[in-house]
Amino acid sequence: MRNVEPINPNYPASSFHHHHCLPPPPIKTSRSEPKTLPPVIFPITDRSALVNAESGVARVVSNMDSVVKIFCVHSQPNLSMPWQMKRQYSTTSSGLVIKGRRVLTNAHCVAHYTHVKLRKRDTDAKYVATVLAIGTQCDIALLTVDDDEFWEGVSPVEFGDLPALQDAVTVVGYPIGGDTISVTSGVVSRIEILSYVHGSTELLGLQIDAAINSGNSGDLLLMTREIVLASRSRFPILGVEWQKMENPDLRLSMGMKPDQKGVRIRRIDPTAPEFKVLKPSDIILSFDGVDIANDGTVPFRHGERIGFSYLVSQKYTGDNAAIEVLRNSKILKFNVKLGTHRRLIPAHNKGRPPSYYIIAGFVFTTVSVPYLRSEYGKDYEYEAPVKLLDKLLHEMPQSPEEQIVVVSQVLVADINIGYEDIVNTQVLALNGQPVKNLKSLANMVENCNDEYLKFDLEYQQIVALQTKTAKAATLDILSTHCIPSAMSDDLKI
Repeated sequence: MRNVEPINPNYPASSFHHHHCLPPPPIKTSRSEPKTLPPVIFPITDRSALVNAESGVARVVSNMDSVVKIFCVHSQPNLSMPWQMKRQYSTTSSGLVIKGRRVLTNAHCVAHYTHVKLRKRDTDAKYVATVLAIGTQCDIALLTVDDDEFWEGVSPVEFGDLPALQDAVTVVGYPIGGDTISVTSGVVSRIEILSYVHGSTELLGLQIDAAINSGNSGDLLLMTREIVLASRSRFPILGVEWQKMENPDLRLSMGMKPDQKGVRIRRIDPTAPEFKVLKPSDIILSFDGVDIANDGTVPFRHGERIGFSYLVSQKYTGDNAAIEVLRNSKILKFNVKLGTHRRLIPAHNKGRPPSYYIIAGFVFTTVSVPYLRSEYGKDYEYEAPVKLLDKLLHEMPQSPEEQIVVVSQVLVADINIGYEDIVNTQVLALNGQPVKNLKSLANMVENCNDEYLKFDLEYQQIVALQTKTAKAATLDILSTHCIPSAMSDDLKI
């Protein structure tokens, strides 16, 4: 749910060990299924940070032995050449011990991990860790260690309440530049809904003025010997984009009475449950009985106000919500089942290897934010093709299976001469049939008995290949480039 266009995460995949995003959270026990939790801190500059704080605070022992240093070796997929991996690299970060022999840290600290070790504050020994769960939405990961020796003398943290404005806080962890534990302090200066960089999800966050240094990811945020943690995951969304109703003429034109307040629905995600009951230009008056103001805010403790997406984030995927809307001057009430957010261009690959398909040297793949970042760098919002950026910012999926399929590159050979300059261009149709996703494209090519393969591309480009010749040439091209298979494993199923 958003009142502006979706926010593009700008999170360079190669800078995990430089990033100063921070602490973690664990599991909600009031439901039967386990829930991983959001991170605890996410700095904006060297002097301020965003702290994920959906609802909790954990008490920490005064000697800070609950803080551990994490050593991780990462091996990222090569999104430009999806049949191989990039060179591995190492990072360090921080985590904290919780009950149940678990360690919490940020998801990006162990993204694409191949090997993880933990070290306690009072020892030089490193212990091999197992990654139990990774939550990309809220940037949280849950680890454990099998060796009993690791857990000796370690006191886990406990959970408490959300801090208030001006509460004193202390950040504890292992930033880059030294090998010992580091402590900085400050106060809580703001509490609001923020877009988490790693998962591109809008959730509750804190802003603090304590210094956060590079490598602080996974650290503790202490508040009078307490650590701020989140307590929520599998966050649902209200699948709509909305507009503020602060203009009095706009309210009158929509048939709102002077005492009525709310926000106007601009668009509804066709894949969201709300699509079946809500309509564009409905005025959302309340969510779960809480009245929504014309600026999209709702009351929030101590006379504060906060964006009403906070109410949505308090629910679980699959929960029902009571929504009251104004439609044609009539008040309607709906009970809507909340779903998860599905972007046409995903913000994250969630650790899965990239999908690809190759025919006659044409490399087809799907577009995601990590792919755009890999192709165009951290400034991909300015460097990527306008057509792709427009789809990233504005377009909604029409079905759960829809993907943006592109010709990533052309591996030059005799059969594709003249097509070698086609790069990152969307494939719209094959032999007149729309391309809905990469698997459908691969199936259409593999089963094609027509004389020609005719691809309709964006910008009115056309690619035509003789079907038999294209399929025969593929094996030689794969051999030339040492590519083990013409398609990724997920397309073979």
